Amino acid sequence: MPHNSLYRTFETELRVRPDDIDMFQHVHNSKYLDYVLAARYDQMEHCYGMSMETFMEQGYGWVVKAVEINFKRALTLGEYFTVRTAIETINERGCRVIFSIISKLTEKISADGWFDFVMIDIKTNKGIRIPESIMDHYLI
Repeated sequence: MPHNSLYRTFETELRVRPDDIDMFQHVHNSKYLDYVLAARYDQMEHCYGMSMETFMEQGYGWVVKAVEINFKRALTLGEYFTVRTAIETINERGCRVIFSIISKLTEKISADGWFDFVMIDIKTNKGIRIPESIMDHYLI
């Protein structure tokens, strides 16, 4: 997963649950979105040291503006996998987070892609400029 060397890459391990499985006996495509968002939620607190709750206490929130997912191989019931994420770019208007979901069993990529996030004022639900202090916080 090549990315901007100004930002670190983090990993979160998860496992496929029974309610993630669709009628074709593999993970439903919508669950991959959930996996990345769950990993980022975990990483915000444990890796970046700035949890989503901290953002909200300051009146900020992150919302998805756009997303692209490339499906490569199916995950199946009970399978462990790693969600690897990194900030690719960040500026006053938002950030792009790239990701890979990697099967622990095969060590192959199941899905990859990116999310574009924008920061909002949670009182108005409108997009705002990302404060310089927050952009600096994400640098290595």
